[in-house]
Amino acid sequence: MDLAQITAFLAPFLGSLLGKAGTAAAEAAGEFGEAAWDHAVQLWQRLGGHIAERPAAQEAAEDVAEHPDSEGARSALAWQLEKLLAGDPALRDDIARLWQQGVAAGTTVTTVIASGHRSAAVGGNVHGTIFTGDGPSPAEKNE
Repeated sequence: MDLAQITAFLAPFLGSLLGKAGTAAAEAAGEFGEAAWDHAVQLWQRLGGHIAERPAAQEAAEDVAEHPDSEGARSALAWQLEKLLAGDPALRDDIARLWQQGVAAGTTVTTVIASGHRSAAVGGNVHGTIFTGDGPSPAEKNE
C-alpha cells in the first residue's frame, strides 16, 4: 500500500471532506466521478476520526485541503498517515483493503508527475513518439 498514492488520490477531495472548500460534495463527485467520490468518502470515514485526534495529522490534512497540488503538503500528510497506521494494525489493514477495492474497481486516480526540463509524464499507454526537443517532428521533416 503506497501512502503517497492514497494521499494524492484524497487530495482533491479533502476540501469537501473536511468542509473547507467552497465546492459541494456533489460538485466533487461530478468532477471526479461518483465512484471516485464514494471511494474517497469510504477512506475518509475510516481515517478522518483518527487524523482528527492527532494535531499534526489534522494540520497536514488541512494543508492538503487548501493546497491539493502541493507535493510538500501531500508528503507531510503521507508521513502522518504512515505514523498513524504503524501504530494501529487494524486500521492499516482496513485502509489497505479499501484501497485495493478501489484499485480493483478502477476508482483510484493515477498521479503522474513530469519533472525536469522537457520531461513527459504518461498515466497510461503511449502509442507513437513523444517529442520534447526543439527539432521538427518526423511528420514535419517529411513535408
